[in-house]
Amino acid sequence: MRIATVADRLTVLTAEGSGVDVARLSADRFSSDPQAVYDRWEEFRDWAAGAIPMTGGPTDSVITADALGPPAPAPRQVFAIGLNYTDHAKEAGLALPEAPPTFTKFPSCVTGPYGELRLPSRVVDWEAELVVVIGRRAHHVTQEHAWEYVAGLTVGQDFSERDVQLAGPAPQFSLGKSFPGFGPTGPWLVTPDEFDDPDDLELSCTINGEQVQKARTSQMVFPVPELIARLSAVCPLLPGDLIFTGTPAGVGGARTPRRFLSPTDVVVSRVEGIGEIRQHCAG
Repeated sequence: MRIATVADRLTVLTAEGSGVDVARLSADRFSSDPQAVYDRWEEFRDWAAGAIPMTGGPTDSVITADALGPPAPAPRQVFAIGLNYTDHAKEAGLALPEAPPTFTKFPSCVTGPYGELRLPSRVVDWEAELVVVIGRRAHHVTQEHAWEYVAGLTVGQDFSERDVQLAGPAPQFSLGKSFPGFGPTGPWLVTPDEFDDPDDLELSCTINGEQVQKARTSQMVFPVPELIARLSAVCPLLPGDLIFTGTPAGVGGARTPRRFLSPTDVVVSRVEGIGEIRQHCAG
């Protein structure tokens, strides 16, 4: 199943790519608010399996890029993981971590899959990532059962203002990664059962058509089940929370010379089996 935020309303995609408005089809059993569905995810998933026509139907609508918002637009918590690919740790000149380096992106930075990225400075970097959306309250979850707590997967970008992020005496990762528009996600959420192997998906990023990142999520140092187990051992993960799972090598700040985003750049991030998101940079 694929769900999207279309004109701020909870929508399920059909096989043809059109949309079924959930509130109208369910006679308001489920709210039109996309974020609200995660608190009732299991009930919604069971209802949708029998109620939503995957083809045709009078509630279908054409989905346009400008109508799409983030599939989880108002998460209570947004976790992000650093150094989760061996090649990224190597390009950063850092040893592989023994535990996932974890920071937050403040929820106000979360935005939709397509649109303008206003650059606050000339040191904004790109980091394409797979993003996990939590579907059940998860506390002290084992790796073996971790996927049972996932509503679905989506594409994300962990844009980073490097001067703010790395300013001393203590780095400000959360601030540097939370400017407006620094957390685009989408274009929709795809449930884990849609993938042959949700732990092995190709991830890539291009800038103006030039490939700058490419990897497979099977190369993660800490795969999704381990991230959920480790995070939930500390604090409960709540329905609708996001986990940005880390980026592979190819970021601009690790290049020689360093390279950052400029006005008019177009950043496209893709994940196999999900789709792509696109940001047009502006000064």
